[in-house]
Amino acid sequence: MKTNALPKYDMSDNPTQCCPRFNPQGWDEQELHFRDKPFVKAKTISFFHIPLNMGSVYPKTFEAIQNAGAYSEDDFIVLSYDSSPWRSEHYFSVTKEVLNQEMVRMSGDFLTKVFEGPYKNAPLWEKQMKEFVRSKSREVKKIYFFYTTCPKCAKYYGKNYMVAVAELL
Repeated sequence: MKTNALPKYDMSDNPTQCCPRFNPQGWDEQELHFRDKPFVKAKTISFFHIPLNMGSVYPKTFEAIQNAGAYSEDDFIVLSYDSSPWRSEHYFSVTKEVLNQEMVRMSGDFLTKVFEGPYKNAPLWEKQMKEFVRSKSREVKKIYFFYTTCPKCAKYYGKNYMVAVAELL
């Protein structure tokens, strides 16, 4: 993939008017390369890794991004990382700075792997992602997850895809 490019995420297939239907084609086992790629960082509160306020933080953050004209359908991903059992960090890809939001720039190489199943499988998928990275003779620095749909939309679609995104050392 080109630097700062992401696989295609088709926003037009959206019968729920909430989360678009995720097509895993093009997302599995991809190499991503970021150089100063801008993201808005948001934080949520968790209880043993179960998010408590994601339903309010995501729409508020997304609204700020849209109002700033920093959203692009061709450059969309939210990388989530549990910094502790009590907190999560979420990195929304943007095309430019968003005022009054915490901005982060990411640089590095990343590998992706698509998983399907309930959210509770995330610890298992993290282990599998580490094994996948090792099979490529690489080492993991940090693993993020891209939650492609909310629980309500995952139920509607009958599939719950998550993309593990491993930042490489």
